[in-house]
Amino acid sequence: MSPTGPAASDFPVLSAQGHVTFLGAGPGDPGLLTLRAVEALASADVLVAEPEVLDVVRCHARAGVSTPELTVVDVASTTAGVPVLRDAANLVMEAAKGGRRVVRAVTGDPGLDGNAGAEMLACAAAGVPFEVVPGVANVVGVPAYAGVPLRDAQGADVRFVDARTASDRCWSEVGASDATAVVATTLDSVAAAAGELVSAGRKPDTPLTVTVAGTTTRQRTWTATLGTIAQVLKQAKVLPSPDGHQPVIAVVGERSSAAQRDQLAWFESKPLFGWKVLVPRTKEQAASLSDQLRSYGAVPHEVPTIAVEPPRTPQQMERAVKGLVTGRYEWIAFTSVNAVKAVREKFEEYGLDARAFAGIKVAAVGEQTAAALIDFGVKPDLVPSGEQSAAGLLEDWPPYDPVFDPIDRVFLPRADIATETLVAGLIELGWEVDDVTAYRTVRASPPPADTREAIKGGGFDAVLFTSSSTLRNLVGIAGKPHNLTVIACIGPATAKTAEEHGLRVDVLSPEPSVHKLAEALAAFGAQRRDAAKEAGDPVTRPSERRPGARRRRSTT
Repeated sequence: MSPTGPAASDFPVLSAQGHVTFLGAGPGDPGLLTLRAVEALASADVLVAEPEVLDVVRCHARAGVSTPELTVVDVASTTAGVPVLRDAANLVMEAAKGGRRVVRAVTGDPGLDGNAGAEMLACAAAGVPFEVVPGVANVVGVPAYAGVPLRDAQGADVRFVDARTASDRCWSEVGASDATAVVATTLDSVAAAAGELVSAGRKPDTPLTVTVAGTTTRQRTWTATLGTIAQVLKQAKVLPSPDGHQPVIAVVGERSSAAQRDQLAWFESKPLFGWKVLVPRTKEQAASLSDQLRSYGAVPHEVPTIAVEPPRTPQQMERAVKGLVTGRYEWIAFTSVNAVKAVREKFEEYGLDARAFAGIKVAAVGEQTAAALIDFGVKPDLVPSGEQSAAGLLEDWPPYDPVFDPIDRVFLPRADIATETLVAGLIELGWEVDDVTAYRTVRASPPPADTREAIKGGGFDAVLFTSSSTLRNLVGIAGKPHNLTVIACIGPATAKTAEEHGLRVDVLSPEPSVHKLAEALAAFGAQRRDAAKEAGDPVTRPSERRPGARRRRSTT
């Protein structure tokens, strides 16, 4: 049981007509979903989500959840003779009346953003039970991410205005006051909204911020005044644009002053904000690394460069696994997540589980390998206290002692690439080693064409290379990264391989750790940002320096 109460699935549905949860998905950042929202999504039979938030919520839904396409019918399409498609309310009611548990996900908050109220009334009229899970409203979340507090210690009146439906009376009241005004509008309508406020009495020099794609890594904020916003957007080549219909949140008032926002713009000041970073690893391998990159504001893009296949001759692996059960080994040493996966799959093939490791000491070469073992139900006895490598493992490995060690043999499941360093070191410590090929690594298939083009054309801001083989494989399947792309390498050997391929190495990890490599890239990004600000230059990403990049950026 969580602090927010039991999950909806813990209780039976009291109506044969199902149940509807109206859920606020927030402005765009997946991290703004509430715990209750995640619980509701996990128990949904049907997920009806606005296109803008479908990707935010779908990952929390159970496998097999139905996600019907949401198409809202408008008057124009009906009068034009276009076949009438099911709208949101019809989809929700149809599923609920069929006895299914429905989650209706909307952008922002159901009670403040969108038209969820009408759908709630439809449920009430039909006797369909429903609940509301509040979300972070756009008019609250976006200013927070833009570094614009709506109130301070002195307090202030805050008015929320939807420019699409605001009446003349609304503009007059807000314009005549000194309240902080939070205006929901579109990029090409900002200047008109500013004009309405000036006409109603606001001074033209009143500070104004405009934020597009708020709370996402595509967020951009412009600071101006009511009188200059049209000129600022034009000089920034933001308008005119075919994407002028994009929704924005504008904040009008002294709390939008440039001086204050420069100090409070925490989100857009992240060291890798908006950087598209290529991570040449599988999603499973890159999970924690990608999370770390996101914490720096980056957009990680995983591209596997190797594929894992079973050994050509599985008999040696089969004998070794049987030896684990019969007590042949004192130790088993895992040097990769893939080795853990290979042994786990062989266990499952034989109907075994983690209990078969009873009485056997287990070593892991590093934290990620240890995490894979723990997920399997095995807590490793030995993880390097220093360098996470074969050498680091040997530093902590105890020598064989015939008095205390009843068995002198170590099982080492590995890739088809030799591990002489570890084998030789264990033998020197007095151990016998069964060095067994548990899996083969082969070059992965090429990534999609658009990814290959982005790699070669400078669409990525940085790429992380965690080994020489990773670098060679990426170049082999996708081509060489553009010379504007920042190249980050995990160690001197990988850096040397990069230079041999004609790549300039910009970042070198101080330690052979993927997380230290990500830290080093973030430090590089922070230095680059600080240098641009000190020189009075705009802060740009490496990919924005290529021909045409600035023009394309202006459309977002």
